Amino acid sequence: MAQLDGKRLKKILVTKALAAAGDYAAEDVMCEDATTGVAWTFSEAAKRNGGTGFIHQAIVLCETTNLTPRLTLFLFNATPTTELDDNKANAAPANADIAKYVGRIDFPAMSDLGGDSCAIATPSTSGNLPLAFECATDADDLIGILVTRDAITGETAGDDMTVILYVEAY
Repeated sequence: MAQLDGKRLKKILVTKALAAAGDYAAEDVMCEDATTGVAWTFSEAAKRNGGTGFIHQAIVLCETTNLTPRLTLFLFNATPTTELDDNKANAAPANADIAKYVGRIDFPAMSDLGGDSCAIATPSTSGNLPLAFECATDADDLIGILVTRDAITGETAGDDMTVILYVEAY
C-alpha cells in the first residue's frame, strides 16, 4: 500500500496492448480490440460490493516514446453501453449511462525523457482529483473508457498502454 498525506492508498494497475490499427483521431477510444472493444476494468477498487472511495492519483504510460497526447479516462460503476472499440469515436458519457457514470480523469499531455511516454494526474493538476466513487451494489470494480483528446501518430499496434489508479477504498 502506498501512502499519501497519511492515507493508505491501493495501487490498481491495468495494462492493455492497444490495437492501434491506424492513427488515432482526437476523441478516439483506446483499447485492445477494434471490433469487440473491452472496457478497462479496475478490479477491487472498493473493499466490498457497493463500496465507496476516492481516487487520489492516476498515471498513464505508453511504451511508445515521444507521444504527447492528452488523455481522458471516463469511469463508471458498471460497463457502459457506449462505444468501446479501439480507434472509434468516443460517445461517453451517454445519457443511457448517467446512472453508472462516476466521473472522469483528465491527464496532462504525455511526455518522456528517453523512456515510456507518461502523464500523471494529481490533486494539484487539473485532472479532477480526488474523485469520489461508489461501486455498483453487486460489484467492487470501476470500469473505464480511455480516450485521446488529441490526434496521435507514431503509435505502434500492440504497444502497451498502462493506467494506474491510487485509490483510498472503503
